[in-house]
Amino acid sequence: MSGTYLGMPAFPVAAKEAVGNETLRGNLRHATHTIRDKRAKAVAELDDWALLREAGKRIKDHTLRHLDRYLVRLEESVTAAGGVVHWAADADEANRIVAELVKATGETEVVKVKSMATQEIGLNEALEAEGISAYETDLAELIVQLGDDRPSHILVPAIHRNRGEIRDIFRDRMGAWGRPAPDGLSDTPGELAEAARLHLREKFLRAKVGISGANFMVAETGTLVVFESEGNGRMCLTLPETLISVVGIEKVVPSWRDLEVFLQTLPRSSTAERMNPYTSMWTGTHDADGPSTFHLVLLDNGRTDTLADEVGRQALRCIRCSACLNVCPVYERAGGHAYGSVYPGPIGAILSPQLRGTQSEIDASLPYASSLCGACYDVCPVAIDIPEVLVHLRERVADQGGKGHRLEKAAMKAAGWVFDHPRVMAAGERAASKTRRLHPSKLPGAGAWTDSRDLPELPPESFRDWWKKHHNDRKDTGT
Repeated sequence: MSGTYLGMPAFPVAAKEAVGNETLRGNLRHATHTIRDKRAKAVAELDDWALLREAGKRIKDHTLRHLDRYLVRLEESVTAAGGVVHWAADADEANRIVAELVKATGETEVVKVKSMATQEIGLNEALEAEGISAYETDLAELIVQLGDDRPSHILVPAIHRNRGEIRDIFRDRMGAWGRPAPDGLSDTPGELAEAARLHLREKFLRAKVGISGANFMVAETGTLVVFESEGNGRMCLTLPETLISVVGIEKVVPSWRDLEVFLQTLPRSSTAERMNPYTSMWTGTHDADGPSTFHLVLLDNGRTDTLADEVGRQALRCIRCSACLNVCPVYERAGGHAYGSVYPGPIGAILSPQLRGTQSEIDASLPYASSLCGACYDVCPVAIDIPEVLVHLRERVADQGGKGHRLEKAAMKAAGWVFDHPRVMAAGERAASKTRRLHPSKLPGAGAWTDSRDLPELPPESFRDWWKKHHNDRKDTGT
């Protein structure tokens, strides 16, 4: 994965700083509550939502079980339609392929439709190192890029910004990237959108190379599908002469019939719309229509390793709707940047540690960035049991060791020995009861747990002693 986020502190440290930012918390609370309330109403309109959810889960699980077959079918279909397929094992290989393809055109600028896969691999930074400028055209991604910022949400990358902040970014930074913002720009949505439209229009008309991701790839025809709400993506997909799509291998679906399920569930679960405003589909190349050259870069970058984990592989079902972020009490308060990954929130907490491994401090902390309340599972349109995977990954992190985990293992081992020796257990209970007035209200060395919890007060006698006394009393009275 890209080193873009390396060097950030682990989640607890980053989250503590984020929680102290009142403006950030206010922006997140307003946005997430608005989105999730709208989503709940949109989903409630469908009597068969539970059946659609189960269908999406089964389609994804079937495809992942036979991923090798469907990827080969996809390559054959794309090639037959005039496209060229490239296979990238990791971020470095994917970035090298894309950079070489762009340089072969002789161009030094590209326009991009929002793509989490290219953010995952750090493509913009890799292209910049090769002297190629990449311009984001999604409105929220444009705000992030102009503000020298990072995305903090899957659906709304600039969710942490309010309108006043966006106006200031446009006014101060647009000129350095192209057409400047109009004089006297206000923070009204209409004026901000118009400033972005004018700024981007010149880039669309000038660009010869477009770069995209894809929400889905249909194996039977080689068709790629992009969902977006603004129309900027369609400009990127149709105007340039060369189109390069970078897509994770898990995004394939077998057939158009399978795609139909997700055409219903993704819009309602993400933007709370009955139908997506712009659903763009393209199959290879066509004379006098769209790009004359099409390249598909299929990205692994840890996905095959994730697929090998019977519990963790369900994270690859994700269709990037972001519903889990909008209901998560942890994300709502900490925001996306605290996760140290392009994939924030509950899905990021299980996906990033699998794609990148759990060796780094950041990734080892992510499975613990959850209250395990289960709200994320309840809203997931493909029924990913995120709490189950979180617990599974916590076990993996614990098995790696580390100071805290070594101490925990030693404590558990000691407790196991005591439980296996009833006399020792009974003696310990009596000693604890007799010294109960001397016990502290907080356990030394466990402040993270006891700072907000008092230790339970021990009874004057253990249950064993109580039972023995009362049982004998009943025998003596004949009861």
